[in-house]
Amino acid sequence: MISSYLAVINPVALELGPLKIHWYGIIMGTAVLLGLLLAIREGKRRGVKEDDLIDLVFWVIPAAIIGARLYYVLFEWSYYKDHLSEIIAIWNGGLAIHGGLIGAIVVGYWYVKRKNISFLKVADIIAPSIILGQAIGRWGNFLNQEAHGGEVGRNFLESLHLPNFIIDQMQINGIYYHPTFLYESIWNLVGFILLLMMRRFNPKRGEIFFTYFAWYSLGRFFIEGLRTDSLTFTGPGWLESILNGLWSPMQVMFTAGGMDSGNIRVAQFISLLLMLGAIFMIVWRRARGIAKESYRDPDQVREQLIEG
Repeated sequence: MISSYLAVINPVALELGPLKIHWYGIIMGTAVLLGLLLAIREGKRRGVKEDDLIDLVFWVIPAAIIGARLYYVLFEWSYYKDHLSEIIAIWNGGLAIHGGLIGAIVVGYWYVKRKNISFLKVADIIAPSIILGQAIGRWGNFLNQEAHGGEVGRNFLESLHLPNFIIDQMQINGIYYHPTFLYESIWNLVGFILLLMMRRFNPKRGEIFFTYFAWYSLGRFFIEGLRTDSLTFTGPGWLESILNGLWSPMQVMFTAGGMDSGNIRVAQFISLLLMLGAIFMIVWRRARGIAKESYRDPDQVREQLIEG
């Protein structure tokens, strides 16, 4: 647990009596705000009202946090069953993005259907906001000294031309670790630019959303293999062999992070399924002629409601 680490940067930004404001919360709040502003700007161009997007965020963010926490606690139940009071301590980290996505998608789908708005239309609009939020949010992991990879030497970190504040923060109890938070943050930032560029080519509705899943999952699959804090489970040997085989090109430069238990990293397994599923949906929808509307096409139902 991160409480055993001696952080170079204090994870608590401000203390007001008994109230502690953590950098983790500030960073996550900033990520949400920037993502919302970006979505509102694009939503206006695509005919989705600002109030609808703001209301959507008020529903989706709590659902995402609850889903992310429950997902993490479920896979770490052997610890939390004896530390029930820590279940709500999300400021210490322990939010699983895949659980957050499940919660957000379920509640988001329910909300937009109530509003008679196309789910895929809204999903395309907010997909860049999601991946930008993830790029920013990883810096909360940095300040908490979590979501890092295996042991490395200081020379390795210096060879990456990282600033000293990152190198020093990657030292935990005298040992330096892979800054996997940084790898994923950069990967997500590149993905954010990719999704923005896709808008210029007017893809079919839903394809920006599906590309988000494919891009994020590809990077997460390989970066996850470096981490030492992965959620795990014990799976069949053939599945372990497939995942290890797919990850094996990374061994040219890196050593896989250790696992305390199990033989399958949950995030790797889920990322592989999401990546394949996203690619399948793009190909299948086009092949079957389901993907008729394009990203810039107006939502006829929505426009009629606005005009009425």
